[in-house]
Amino acid sequence: MQQVQGGQCGPCAHFGANHPGDHHLANIRREHAAPEPLVEDCGHPRHAGLNLRITPISGCAGYEPAMAT
Repeated sequence: MQQVQGGQCGPCAHFGANHPGDHHLANIRREHAAPEPLVEDCGHPRHAGLNLRITPISGCAGYEPAMAT
């Protein structure tokens, strides 16, 4: 498991935006830990054309905290 913190993609509102009910997302945001091999699409609107694939420990200046689940 990878530890994730505020400012990284795992707890960002844009991480996994294409499937918001995914149990992995809820667990990451609640437990601040993510499975090592997890890779998701970046849902940030400014990055949409880039089709970015990111990990929970990635990060960018567009971080927005997700609502608590």
